[in-house]
This record gives sequence, C-alpha cells and structure tokens, in this order.
Amino acid sequence: MGRGEELSDFQRGTVVGCYLCKKSVREISALLNLPRSTVSAVILKWKRGGITTALPRSGRPHKLKEEDRQVLERVALEKCLPSVEALTNEFQSASGATVSARTVRRELREMGFRGRVSTYKTKGEEKVEKKQAASSQEDAKVDVSHLDLRVGRIITALRLPETDSLYTEQVDVGEASPRTVVSELAKHIPVDQMQDRMVVVLCNLKPVKMRGVVSEAVVMCATSPDKVEILDPPSGAVPGDRVTFQGFQGEPDKELNPKKKVWEQIQPDLHTDSQCVATYRGAAFEVAGKGVCKAQTMSNSGIK
Repeated sequence: MGRGEELSDFQRGTVVGCYLCKKSVREISALLNLPRSTVSAVILKWKRGGITTALPRSGRPHKLKEEDRQVLERVALEKCLPSVEALTNEFQSASGATVSARTVRRELREMGFRGRVSTYKTKGEEKVEKKQAASSQEDAKVDVSHLDLRVGRIITALRLPETDSLYTEQVDVGEASPRTVVSELAKHIPVDQMQDRMVVVLCNLKPVKMRGVVSEAVVMCATSPDKVEILDPPSGAVPGDRVTFQGFQGEPDKELNPKKKVWEQIQPDLHTDSQCVATYRGAAFEVAGKGVCKAQTMSNSGIK
C-alpha cells in the first residue's frame, strides 16, 4: 500500500475486526500488508470514538504527529501529574517534541480525556481554585461564635417621632457609654415595658441609619408573623456579660462583614426550643455560671 493512500472503510473495519479477534498489531500488519503505524492509528481511533470511518477534519490541524499523540496518551494514562505544565514537561522528555501546555491540553481534550484532563490545572487555575477552596473553608466555619452577643439593659426607650412602629433606645452593654438602638417593637411591646429592661443585644452588626438615627446594635427577640417577645437574660446577669454557646468556641468578629453575609448564614439556625430556651443548632444562649436566655411564652419560634 502506498504511503499516501487512504484506507477504505472496509479495510478499517477489517483492522478493527482482527483486533477484536485478539490479533496483535504486528499480526494485523502482516496479515493485511499494512504499516504497523497505520494499524495502530485505526485501532486508536476506534478506541476513542467507536468509529472506523475517516471523518473529514474541521478546525485547526494537529500540531503533534500521530506517534507523538500516542506518546502523549500513554504519558497521560500512566503518570499522575499535578498540572498541565508537569504533564507537558514529561511528554516533551518522552517524545522530544516541543509544544506548549495549551497545545497539550487541546490535544488531550480531542483525544477524549475530558474527565481526566480537567484535573490538569494551569498555575493561574490552581491559584483561583486555592482561593475558592479557602473561601469555601471560611464559609464552612461560619457559626454563632462570630456573633458578639451580650447582656444589655435598656436605660430609656422612646417612640421615634413620626413613626408608629419604632422605638429609639439607650442601651447599656457594659461599655463606657450606652449604645443607641432603633427597634421595630412599638406595635408589640408597650413603651412602659421597655424601660430599665434586661435584654440580649447583638453588638457587631454594621451600624445602620434608620429614619435619620444610627442604630448601633440589635435587641434579640423571638418572632413569629404575628408576635414578638424580647429574649430575657438569666437572673443575675449584668450588662456586658457575654452570651456563649457550648460547642462553638471562638472570639466574635469586631464587625460582621455584610459582603460575606455572616449574619444571614447564622440567623436561620436561631430558634427557641419547646421550653422557650433560645438556641443555636440546639446549643442554648448561655451566660456562664448564671443560666440560659429565654422567651416568655414563645416556643419553637425563630429568633432575630
């Protein structure tokens, strides 16, 4: 057979048929009077795509010779390499060919290594993946220990002018001066019940302006669509006492980063239990040595 002759579909089918009958490349070459490289190329095409027909090529031509492609396939199958650059270096050592990592990646994809080749990363891709992995790990560690929850005492509470649902309060949380807090509680709790009241306060949300007043904390409450109750600290607790949770250790963030939505990740796991005890994933809101925080009557309710 001449070097430039193209095999017929019948010849290609015969090569594959011999291969399926357990004939070696050497035996098929001798039997059909074909070059071993041609026999190997037909069998390789059949293994990759299950076809023997010589399909017309589209797009750019291969930069690698067929024998180099076979070397690349062998290296990819036999070596477990950490990156496409390492695979390229190994291939170049084995074949003597000089190609870029991009070419190696393209050749591997065309050879059918779609699942496997995805494990070969460029340096840039590795950096991105490491950053994403670090971000995922950080998200996985988000729990209630990020919250700065303290016992507080409402010194005074007044209806915010020109509103029917907001109080503005001065709350002692154990600091040199009280914090200003705006709470949407006026429709649920009479103003006289807000005065000189012990509460649980979230102190590290980013301050937000409400009706022209900057609110520096949040009074924690059990809530339902039609009812709200302020959480009560345990008897004997004093302003500034830290609220902690068994099994969730760590120092709270100085200020919760709104871009990372830490509060939004934690809040859905805050509930009162069947005994009205405030909990996070089953762990009680606790003031060390003094007891747990509770709602007055609202059991199995959300907390915010």
